[in-house]
Amino acid sequence: MTTLTGVLGYPVAHTRSPAMHNAAFGALGLDWRYVKLPVRPELFEETVRALPASGYRGANATIPHKLAALALADRATAAARGAGAANTLTFEPDGAIEADNTDAGGFLDALGESPRGRRALVLGAGGAGRAVAWALRQEGAAAVLVWNRTPERAAQLARDLEVDAVAAPAPAEIVVNATTVGLGAAGGRDDEQALGGLGLDGLPPPAVVVDLVYGQGTTPVVAWGRRAGARTVDGLEILVRQGARSFERWTGRRPPLETMRSAASGP
Repeated sequence: MTTLTGVLGYPVAHTRSPAMHNAAFGALGLDWRYVKLPVRPELFEETVRALPASGYRGANATIPHKLAALALADRATAAARGAGAANTLTFEPDGAIEADNTDAGGFLDALGESPRGRRALVLGAGGAGRAVAWALRQEGAAAVLVWNRTPERAAQLARDLEVDAVAAPAPAEIVVNATTVGLGAAGGRDDEQALGGLGLDGLPPPAVVVDLVYGQGTTPVVAWGRRAGARTVDGLEILVRQGARSFERWTGRRPPLETMRSAASGP
């Protein structure tokens, strides 16, 4: 019997996770399958609790379900508890649901250098922003600044994680986009207008720009980073790295990174 996994989100049409995971399963000869699970917020808990009986071993949670994923879990890893959000659920043999946050570790894997002693700016205070802010703080960033269009959300995250909320994007050595700006980006005036809404154009050039979003082409935030002369890390690499950690958690096998990266890049 095929073992199932999938991604719970609303929307999920854009995700490249199925191609990435299914390529990895195939490369290791595993009879597993990963599918898209579009689920409205009001049906999230009911759907998750029904998955184990349908042959699911685990599921990823994406926008807007990362806080709800942690809330319904029976157990949680230190990363999920620390970030206050989960993107990976595992259905254990004893019937328990365990929550993990592979966004945090995946972000650090993709970043590829230590943030210790450096000033970081996180744009966005949702589940992904929480994971990044927690990871940066845990790894010794000198300051973690969080900005959100809704200031109250940034303030709540700052209180929860003991970081700093800012009223406007501020200078930093590492800038991370954890908003949805650029989702499905293909370039053009609309993307530039969206970028303007993040308030980045007036900032001094950062050393590193990380965008958790990926689109059809270069996202506005990555394009801005390149124009500023920053080293950039795009959303596909973030997707691969967090996905690899979920893959290993579910299967117990070392993930084939190059296979996953190639499939995520896709045609």
